[in-house]
Amino acid sequence: MKLLETISSVAGKYFAFLVIATAVTAYFIPDSFTRFGAYITILLGVVMFGMGLTLKASDFKIVFTHPIPVIIGVLAQYTVMPLVAFLIAYALRLPPELAAGLVLLGCVPGGTASNVMVYLAKGNVALSVAMTSVSTLLAPIATPAILLLLAGQWLPVDAKSMFLSIVQVIIIPIALGLIVQRFFPKAVEKSVTVVPLISVAAILIIVSAVTAANAGNVAKAGFIVFLAVFLHNGFGLLLGYLAAKAMGLSENDRRAIAIEVGMQNSGLGVALATAHFSPLAALPSVWGAIWHNISGPILATVWSKKPASKVAPGIRKAAAGRAVPGK
Repeated sequence: MKLLETISSVAGKYFAFLVIATAVTAYFIPDSFTRFGAYITILLGVVMFGMGLTLKASDFKIVFTHPIPVIIGVLAQYTVMPLVAFLIAYALRLPPELAAGLVLLGCVPGGTASNVMVYLAKGNVALSVAMTSVSTLLAPIATPAILLLLAGQWLPVDAKSMFLSIVQVIIIPIALGLIVQRFFPKAVEKSVTVVPLISVAAILIIVSAVTAANAGNVAKAGFIVFLAVFLHNGFGLLLGYLAAKAMGLSENDRRAIAIEVGMQNSGLGVALATAHFSPLAALPSVWGAIWHNISGPILATVWSKKPASKVAPGIRKAAAGRAVPGK
């Protein structure tokens, strides 16, 4: 078990490099990976089941005790990222399938890897976990509805079918994970340290399958798609931070919201694009899986070297004023 824990830790630490290596390998020898395409939905369900195993009631405590940062963050998640994707798709004149795929990437909830990035960035981890959980639970309604509104002009969007897909691939596996955790707590406690390894393996197989299916398209559209994902992620991080700052939140909360907004659940994007659009439409989410796990650690490293205040400047100033005698 200790060996598996060590491997799991290493896999999580070097996830970005593993994703890149997997994508490159699948690109050059696609025939070895195309067979995995039929298992994308199942694999994402495994990842979500792992999320259910690790969720606790305390993860939602902040939603009730300090709801404002959570509301701000989730609203930014489902407004900033879809709209930025829409504008970038128009500005770069992306083909319909790629445009719809980019908007889809903007419409999915935050990725679970963001929680680790927030921790490394000295941000508000409790807020990050709450945002990931709430945005994920809202995904069956929010993702199809926003996608229909913004991407319906490029490709037909079956909102009802996508709703059912998200329930099957996210809500049911998370619910099963919670049930297993409730009735078999000791078994879960012993095995939970290897859950990241299983999740990493599942995501790597998903990336390999979609890259292999798009081997011919990567050479033609690889750069423009990467540019679109790069801009999308960059604007998401920036606007998420500025939205939190505009609402007077602390630096601690700003970092959490910025990373949560900027890092998407790329695996879900891949699964939905493959099931409801085409392998080409999944390409933005594949690049997202790669780039988000590079930009996230870079930003987290920069922020980790700078202390983050847990109290908003205005609140801190008011508190200081009350501490002065006679006031």
